[in-house]
Amino acid sequence: MSTPTLKQNTARNGARILGIGAFRPDLIVTNDDVCQWIDSSDEWIRQRTGIITRHRAPRDVSVVDMAVGAGAEAIRNAGIEPSQIGTVLVSTVTHPYATPSAAALIADRLGATPAPAYDISAACAGYCYGVAQADALVRSGTAEYVLVIGVEKLSDVIDNHERTISFLLGDGAGAVVIGPSDEPGISPSVWGSDGGKWDAIGMTHSLIEVRDFSDHAMKADDIESAAADEAHATLWPTLRQDGQTVFRWAVWEMAKMAKKALDDAGITPADLGAFVPHQANMRIIDELAKQLQLPEHVIIGRDIADAGNTSAASIPLATHRLLAENPELSGKLSLQIGFGAGLVFGAQVVRLP
Repeated sequence: MSTPTLKQNTARNGARILGIGAFRPDLIVTNDDVCQWIDSSDEWIRQRTGIITRHRAPRDVSVVDMAVGAGAEAIRNAGIEPSQIGTVLVSTVTHPYATPSAAALIADRLGATPAPAYDISAACAGYCYGVAQADALVRSGTAEYVLVIGVEKLSDVIDNHERTISFLLGDGAGAVVIGPSDEPGISPSVWGSDGGKWDAIGMTHSLIEVRDFSDHAMKADDIESAAADEAHATLWPTLRQDGQTVFRWAVWEMAKMAKKALDDAGITPADLGAFVPHQANMRIIDELAKQLQLPEHVIIGRDIADAGNTSAASIPLATHRLLAENPELSGKLSLQIGFGAGLVFGAQVVRLP
């Protein structure tokens, strides 16, 4: 008796971005606002980071709310219906529930049920990770249209008095729809991790530490309620970083990855219309552009000046702004690279919608 041959999905020639969307919270926090909490100045923050303002979401606006706003616009701009979405990928590290995923709820609210949906925890590289996976899903025939969302509410996980990272961070969401194309619209992805620097960016405490303190406080009669509340607040996990380690890694190692992405795409910097790196720090962005020797015609995403560092949301937000301000970029090639906590990285060249 012969062994039956399994069927496979029909593969496609290529995939590309068909539509893009964004959600920026209305609350704008200036450098002077930030300096209420840290000993700094507007001038110092601008010189060191390039940031002038950052958007932050109010308490009643969640990661899911922002993602739905960005996703709905991306679907409209792609010219498809939510029911046609075959997979929903949500890159975030600030959804407040370990489970269920933000993606499942977002898919339901957008009308994409019963599409498979899952979260990606890759911080600032998360959007590029999502694009890599969406490209593979579409080209393999597993899904016709994939919604990729990068979204963060970093204001939930910062200590305003902390000096290494809190003043950098903002909130927001960016999204793209990736679908089939007769020609490749997404290059091979260059992605990976450097776990040896795992603790260069991360949380101050684990949830286990918070739980254990709560258990101890409830059992200890001699701990006054006010003191216990204060101690518990200081144990809330917030972000911090080793700035020098991250800066050196981002500048020197990520320049190599960006060059490899260009090589793997079979193009040169002169073929690009845009360069959109993760919006971590304006000095990092400028140094990467310098090392890549980008021609003057290449438009560089510098959304960080107004939006701050929004982690997984930063590349799609910056791309959305570039296209709004430079519509002639539509159809041109953009090099994008994300890098951050983990330390993880991802890069690819995409054709802009």
